[in-house]
Amino acid sequence: MTPRRTISSFRRKKARQLRANATDPEVRLWRHLRRSPLLGSHFRRQVPIGPYVADFACMAARLIIEVDGSQHGDAALKARDDVRTRWLEREGYRVLRFWNNELSENIKGVLEAIHAAVYGSRDSDAMTLKHKRRSKAP
Repeated sequence: MTPRRTISSFRRKKARQLRANATDPEVRLWRHLRRSPLLGSHFRRQVPIGPYVADFACMAARLIIEVDGSQHGDAALKARDDVRTRWLEREGYRVLRFWNNELSENIKGVLEAIHAAVYGSRDSDAMTLKHKRRSKAP
């Protein structure tokens, strides 16, 4: 008898598949996030969270970044995205969405928006993140 797969193992497998087949805009953003000097932050890609797999997540800041292609402009898919966003927000996450073309035409603006979301607005105290980055030994 074969062991029964759990929903959790299914989402982990799906996340691995998504990481292996990232879109060009996702690869571009990931390159920047990996090199990002956002102290105390650590982004992961294709992260299973509840019933969903987020494109990028900084768990310390409870921030999720979604990269949307043109198909997300379709009314039915937009409605599903809205349900997903509301669920993630109820779980305590903030969700930023960027269109694919924003990553190719305005990566600096996208990174500034992410920085602002991680560290808060000027009106609020900057949050202290607990994650410490470690350099990989050569």
